[in-house]
Amino acid sequence: MSKEPSTVAEQQDWLYEISPHKPLLDFNFKEIWRYRDLLILFVKRDIVTVYKQTILGPLWFLIQPLFTSVIFTLIFNNVANVSTGSVPNFLFNLAGISAWGYFKQCLTGSSGTFTKNANIFGKVYFPRVIMPLSITISNLVKFGIQLSIFVGFYVFYVSSGASVSPNSNLLLFPVYVLMMALSGLGLGMIISAFTTKYRDLTQLLTFAVQLLMYLSAVPFPMSKVKNDLPEYYWAFKYNPLAQIIEGFRYMTMDVGLFSWLSFGYALGFSVVVFLVGLVIFNRTEKSFIDTV
Repeated sequence: MSKEPSTVAEQQDWLYEISPHKPLLDFNFKEIWRYRDLLILFVKRDIVTVYKQTILGPLWFLIQPLFTSVIFTLIFNNVANVSTGSVPNFLFNLAGISAWGYFKQCLTGSSGTFTKNANIFGKVYFPRVIMPLSITISNLVKFGIQLSIFVGFYVFYVSSGASVSPNSNLLLFPVYVLMMALSGLGLGMIISAFTTKYRDLTQLLTFAVQLLMYLSAVPFPMSKVKNDLPEYYWAFKYNPLAQIIEGFRYMTMDVGLFSWLSFGYALGFSVVVFLVGLVIFNRTEKSFIDTV
């Protein structure tokens, strides 16, 4: 006697099960690994297509931080007389801009995950977190290219007699990169969830990022704020992004303010904001298609 088709179907092991009920902290590495080819495809797309029909192409990866560093040097160091101590002004600015640029690109790129990819999400299933994750990885490649420029100028200034040198904290370099990635990815996922209902947040984000850059002490050392404007120093001291930028400069050029308490505070913030962003992202993923 043969079994009923429904009985046979019930005994089969399903490869995928799509359900609206998911745990809050769902970061399924096994499923992401299964879709690794798609992840690599998105990473290539983010790197190649952005500058595919431009005149200078990938050179924009180098031009943007270089031009910004030159402008900061002219305005803040030459006009406003902001001192960077024994570190050459241009090298000081390039270090901060390189670190800030990676965080900024992760934040702004992942902040439009739902609104920019609504058509894809509505037609094809894949782990949605792959999209902001691909942006973070592709920007890591860009950051590596820009970091090579920083290393090149670093060697040039050292060979010219500049008194700069790294210290033992350079071993923490991967941790600082991880903190920048987690902070940008976490905040980006939070904003992407809210932009499904409030589109004007996209415009506000542009202004907020510019303001946050100054509050993160990118164009000037934190020591100057501590010495000249001590009443406002708390805004920089308790800004984890300022601690990350300052720590990046400290380990590469041995200048600036560093403490293990500040390092732990910035690391804790990065992990927490990523977990919060993942929770909000997973909750929004279930119903965003109805509001976009």
